Amino acid sequence: MSDCQSILLVDDDEVFRTRLGRAFEDRGYDTRIADGFDQAVELAMQESPEFAVVDLRMPGRSGLELVEALAAIDPATKTIVLTGYGSIATALDAIRLGATYYLPIPADADDIVAAFARAKSPPLRPEDPDYNKAPSLARTEWEHINRVLSDCGGNISEAARRLGIHRRSLQRKLQKYPPNT
Repeated sequence: MSDCQSILLVDDDEVFRTRLGRAFEDRGYDTRIADGFDQAVELAMQESPEFAVVDLRMPGRSGLELVEALAAIDPATKTIVLTGYGSIATALDAIRLGATYYLPIPADADDIVAAFARAKSPPLRPEDPDYNKAPSLARTEWEHINRVLSDCGGNISEAARRLGIHRRSLQRKLQKYPPNT
């Protein structure tokens, strides 16, 4: 990263904010720190940062509100939300409001820099399924029987009833080794 990139760190925890600020300065960033919404908006209005790191939960206005405000000030600002109270719903809200990425706490400067880099990469694409590697019907049956038996707490009579087969037939199937594929 070049020496002139600016980053705004917003967190109500003074020790964390100061330590993270020093770590970014050591990496060559023009670092500004704020303890909450109002101070962060004021700093962003003076000079819009290229990057922002925002704590989700702060006294007063939340980090989600700040993400939205920073995006309104400058849509080019790339924002990462940090939280110790992560949920899928808040992660989706953060992204919808303009965050680039969402990281759980504890996160250090290296984690944050890596997250900014990941945000630039294309999304992961699932591999095409290889149907030759799919389990055989015998293996699928064996796994299903064992799942039902487990759900019945090992009770063979109850598992046989749920599977709709005779108890002795189930016992014979369980004595066989699992099919390889």
